[in-house]
Amino acid sequence: MSYELKTLFYNPQYNQRLCDFIQEVHPSFDSKGFTQKIFDEAWDNRSLKQRTRHITLTLKDFLPSTYPDALEVLKQTASNWLPKSQKGEDYSNTIFPDFVAVFGVEYPDISIPALAHFTQLASSEFGVRPFIVRYPKRMMDTMLEWTKHENHHIRRLASEGCRSRLPWGMALTAFKKDATPILPILEALKTDPERYVQRSVANNLNDISKDHPELALEIGERWLQARNPITDWIVKHALRGLLKRGNTKALRLFGFGNPEKVEISNLMMENDAIPIGEHTYFSFDLKNNSSKAAKIRLEYGIDYMKSNGKPSRKIFQISERMYQPNEMASFKRKQHFKNLTTRKHYAGQHSMAIVVNGEEKEKVAFELL
Repeated sequence: MSYELKTLFYNPQYNQRLCDFIQEVHPSFDSKGFTQKIFDEAWDNRSLKQRTRHITLTLKDFLPSTYPDALEVLKQTASNWLPKSQKGEDYSNTIFPDFVAVFGVEYPDISIPALAHFTQLASSEFGVRPFIVRYPKRMMDTMLEWTKHENHHIRRLASEGCRSRLPWGMALTAFKKDATPILPILEALKTDPERYVQRSVANNLNDISKDHPELALEIGERWLQARNPITDWIVKHALRGLLKRGNTKALRLFGFGNPEKVEISNLMMENDAIPIGEHTYFSFDLKNNSSKAAKIRLEYGIDYMKSNGKPSRKIFQISERMYQPNEMASFKRKQHFKNLTTRKHYAGQHSMAIVVNGEEKEKVAFELL
């Protein structure tokens, strides 16, 4: 995680706000001692998640000694903080559900409702996962009830918390093997009016598609039959991974037919040797040689060289639209090769391919220097 994110989420200003809000409900809270212990010699070297856990563990030493009493202080703190929360504090406030995850698993009766309370201040998507592992049926029954809640943050937690492959979160191995317990929650939320919830449902189904593609496709096909614009958007977003991987059934589900009569020509890169950190342009022509209109999903894939010397393809979408019979189109795109927090480039042979409806049409090689 970048240094910028660490300092954005956890800094002296945030620490002071945390101390002030806690002192409102727990006047004996030792702000000075807490601050000194937070910003210790190891602080600068801690990652974002390590800082979260460090604050959680330090809170334990400065709150009431029993978990129920400490939790009550944090619940009242969160209630006071919620109407005054500031932009950018969402992730920082995950220390509240993290406290429950670390110290509250043995107290499900008070911890589980607290997670729903805290998710309105900062998502409890990570905090619920130890409880799902420990109390699977109880948690899934509770989360199904949360799908009916008037607060969209709590409805979203029902879906986000049980994702089998939640980024940064504990993997739910049981749900990777059998996604059945998740399905009633997704069914309950498939027409939720909030895009925040819709996106979570789509991401959950996308996770399922990685382990059970046929199940995800069956759900997607059934949901599309309802012709609801909300569900249609969810399904398209949920099956994006299968679409990128060129899954024929997923492509046909959205009307992308056999691309045998689509021709790609004149694929060229402006430079065939590009220094890492620089950019280049590539261009090509497309023609629909069919006598019928065709719906075309146009993408390009770059086979990046990895640190182990093997290529790994990353797919980028260009467009989706109908092409009339014999219609031609020309494309020119810019491609950067800057190192990112999510991608490090390595020198060596690379290639770029134009992909039409999941099928590779043309390919060109180039070198990163």
